[in-house]
Amino acid sequence: MKNLVFIAFLTFFLITTHAFSVEKGVWSFVVNDEFCYIGSAPVKEEGNYNQRGDVYVLVYRINKNPEMIVQLTAGYNFDESKSVDVQIDQVKFKFFGKDDSAWINDKDRDVIFAMKKGNTMIVKGYSSRGTLTTDTYTLTGFTLAHNKLSKDC
Repeated sequence: MKNLVFIAFLTFFLITTHAFSVEKGVWSFVVNDEFCYIGSAPVKEEGNYNQRGDVYVLVYRINKNPEMIVQLTAGYNFDESKSVDVQIDQVKFKFFGKDDSAWINDKDRDVIFAMKKGNTMIVKGYSSRGTLTTDTYTLTGFTLAHNKLSKDC
């Protein structure tokens, strides 16, 4: 399992310094000395909530490591006892939530492959207060952004 302390630090760092680079329905590429990522915000957010923070998905690499990691950020703390369900067209994955982010154990390549082939990604998760949210992402432009991440990072 990934080092959760490191991931939490990286998540905080990315959120506080680069979340403004993520746009609704657009796959943006950001490069830094220590890491690179592609990211997008959902085109549709559903749920019975009053307030929610930033919502987005990232695929990132650290220090030119060939491994790419998929991270979902919900804008609220997840109910860690429930999985975060991700459906990419007809393919389904179960992520685990930690604080306001979610990852998948050792299946990032499978998720990225599905994202490259897919059209739509739907993320369903429960907040620590029990609220179900459903976020819909377009995958149009993902493959182009992923190729840039692979080549230029």
